Amino acid sequence: MQQTIKLGIVGYGNLGRGVEKAIRQNPDMELTAVFTRRQPEQMSGPEGVRFEHISAIEQYKGIIDVMILCGGSATDLPEQTPVIARLFNTVDSFDTHAKIPEFYETVNAAAEQAGTLSIISTGWDPGLFSLNRLLAEAILPEGKDYTFWGKGVSQGHSDAIRRVPGVKAGVQYTVPVEEVINRIRSGETPELETREKHLRQCFVVSEEGADRDEITSTIVNMPNYFSDYDTTVTYITEEQLAAEHEGMPHGGFVIRSGITGEGTKQIIEFGLKLESNPEFTASVLIACARAGHRMSQEGGKGAKTIFDLPLGYLSPKSAEQLRRELL
Repeated sequence: MQQTIKLGIVGYGNLGRGVEKAIRQNPDMELTAVFTRRQPEQMSGPEGVRFEHISAIEQYKGIIDVMILCGGSATDLPEQTPVIARLFNTVDSFDTHAKIPEFYETVNAAAEQAGTLSIISTGWDPGLFSLNRLLAEAILPEGKDYTFWGKGVSQGHSDAIRRVPGVKAGVQYTVPVEEVINRIRSGETPELETREKHLRQCFVVSEEGADRDEITSTIVNMPNYFSDYDTTVTYITEEQLAAEHEGMPHGGFVIRSGITGEGTKQIIEFGLKLESNPEFTASVLIACARAGHRMSQEGGKGAKTIFDLPLGYLSPKSAEQLRRELL
């Protein structure tokens, strides 16, 4: 009889709530506790959810199998993941692509030393899209990759604009340029600058008396997030934000256009259409937590990415079941 995987959640924003919902869809998992920087007694969630202050996390060492880290990539995860990886197996969705190599090194050092296993930078991009880029490149070595996101709300980019001084609330949409997509689907392989593929639309509620020109300048010039894109900043009221930007849809696709043989055109495409970005990302984290737990039980340790996970370990089904039902 397989034992239930005991999970903890660190952070209870959109992603943390998505993870809590996803656990309920997976009978081989159970939620032990949610850890928060807020006062636990002020937190509310579904019946049976236990809230703890993050300072109590060490008391759960040996009780929780995998800790799901649901903080933002801008400031939370770079600080939290290496610290928590010294105590628990972890899964996170760190998504600042340019900084993943150094993040990996930091987390790997902590997890190797502690004998824990940490799956970093998973979700759908980085994550499922990364896996599909790898597959497509391996299958079509002569070709070119293109990744498009949206139209949808980017959690990481929205989090980044909310941390700008003077911003009270805000949301960011990533919008692919349709004309470019159609060219690629028709078999063209254009060389594209970053800003030619996507637009970034920011909707911001500013603090009273804040310098909007300064806020706009900080956002559009933010490295790794907005400086390489055509970015618009539109100021709206809190009422508009609640009425018009409440949902968190997203999606996108990875396309590789390549050739085989004597110039035969081949196109591989993988796409997602998501009504809730955080709930879908949470579902990927949960599957990766299962894989991480299995790898840890087999003696695995250190930092891992989606490239390192045996795909069968993402599923609750046995290898024999997978061969019979899905192969």
